[in-house]
Amino acid sequence: MTLFNKTISIIGGTGHVGLPLGLSLSEKNFIVQLIDINKENISKVNNGIMPFLEDGAEKVLKKNIKKNCIFASNKIELIKKSKYIIVCIGTPVNKNLEPETKKFLTFFKRLNKMLNKNHIIIVRSSVYPGICDQIFKILANKNIAYCPERIVQGKSLKELPKLPQIISGYTDLSIYHAKIIFKKISKKILVTSILDAELIKLFSNAYRYIHFSITNQFYQICEKLDVDYNKLRKLMIDGYERNKDLALPGFTAGPCLLKDTMQLASFLRGKFQLGYAAMKINEGLPIFLIKKLEQKMSLKNKKIGILGMAFKAETDDIRDSLSIKLRNYLHKRGFKFYCSDPYFKDKQIINSKSLIQKSDIIVVATPHIEYKNLKLPKNKILIDVWGIIKKK
Repeated sequence: MTLFNKTISIIGGTGHVGLPLGLSLSEKNFIVQLIDINKENISKVNNGIMPFLEDGAEKVLKKNIKKNCIFASNKIELIKKSKYIIVCIGTPVNKNLEPETKKFLTFFKRLNKMLNKNHIIIVRSSVYPGICDQIFKILANKNIAYCPERIVQGKSLKELPKLPQIISGYTDLSIYHAKIIFKKISKKILVTSILDAELIKLFSNAYRYIHFSITNQFYQICEKLDVDYNKLRKLMIDGYERNKDLALPGFTAGPCLLKDTMQLASFLRGKFQLGYAAMKINEGLPIFLIKKLEQKMSLKNKKIGILGMAFKAETDDIRDSLSIKLRNYLHKRGFKFYCSDPYFKDKQIINSKSLIQKSDIIVVATPHIEYKNLKLPKNKILIDVWGIIKKK
């Protein structure tokens, strides 16, 4: 294999999708060029430092940096040195959560000026039906594959070898080469149509988002009836197989589930009632908790502590976090509040012990493992949707 044929450029390469994929490919003796505009991330990666939490990733990064198998750069023209170009850029949405398709497609117009007939372009970004067709037209009928990612953030390196990879393409050649790439890192390849692949990605995330909204709705019903939902849930699933997949309630957020659910809603021109209902339930949970507490007592002069700012456990990622939404709501209402997180670093963050001491009310927003061992004095008011903390 020539150097050209074994070189892969990943655009959006220092992000949560591109970097784990790049590390996995560098382990298979590809030369990986991580192309990005984030200069801070580029600097960290080239110094062997992961810009975000990802299990086992930093060790792999340091090893392959030393072997010259992977590096990061902001020079997009480097793609001319590689046969394979994998696009992992985010799909932006506006304040109404509608996809900003024009911005996304403009990138491909710029990219097209640097491509030649030997390039294989693999799109990894989440898109709604019809967007790949527009990319195909923009890139003047070049060899384009669509292979959506489906990893769980924080566990990507462990998941990539296990997850079947969805492969679709506009030409036999693009499908052939996409299979070559992903067979190196995955045991199973599933080949389907472009439309199928677009829908599989959106349906997968919308299904999970709606699933979480069901359990969050059950939680809210129980709160209104003064019933312990987590105790009830355990009884529901105990020995009853048909209920075993009922998720825990909690803050359901992040940069993917809601966004992709709303991409699907936008594609359906607003006729996705389940998606909108799920958004109302999930996004409304933080405010529901505060208003429910206000029905029981006056919160005047009460100090509120938020445990966990990341959008999910064991990560440092606060993108679209409901903890941030809760913090902003408390600030707008004029409440005194404190924030803590073991992974996310910010000048407003204090440690969990100080937060517990200073706060009258403690909201468990993110179920980080270390919170399970926290002991709360009996005089503290605990709001723990996840049900992970035991009071003294």
